[in-house]
Amino acid sequence: MAVAQRMYARALFEAAREAGRLEEVAGDLAALAHALEEVPELDAFLRNPQVEPRGKAEVLGQLTGGADELVRNFVQLVAEKGRGGELAEMSAELDALVAASQNRLSVELTTAYELSDEEARAIVETIERAAGRHVEATRSVDPSLMGGIVLQVGSHRADGSVRGRLERLRHELATAH
Repeated sequence: MAVAQRMYARALFEAAREAGRLEEVAGDLAALAHALEEVPELDAFLRNPQVEPRGKAEVLGQLTGGADELVRNFVQLVAEKGRGGELAEMSAELDALVAASQNRLSVELTTAYELSDEEARAIVETIERAAGRHVEATRSVDPSLMGGIVLQVGSHRADGSVRGRLERLRHELATAH
């Protein structure tokens, strides 16, 4: 994530926290980020360097008409500064800041087969003890892992899968002299 994206997200986080509207602001920005994900043409429009920032600000102003005032102002500023195409990344950073302020840790668990609720709960409890934070986990299945688990926490990835171990072994064999 770019430094500028972090700075913008941090500024919005501080303003929303001071106003006591952190959840509302984060929710509204996340909804906009979701819309950008769902409508690739909108995302492409915002990332297009040939479109004037003012035009992007107008479109975003219409999209955020019912959003919190801080979000509306933030989106306008970001668009006018030529960073309208980075809103999804800024939203992700804001979510991370909110989670950290609430002592929450978001984790994605990917396994080769569907975990039972009991297995998932045991893994989450282990992570909570190690991290000292409340863990919110999402689960997904990727049969190509063959076995084991992959944990994704923000930009950090811990690959304990069979596929990952085989790939590391293959790399070691290929680079050994």
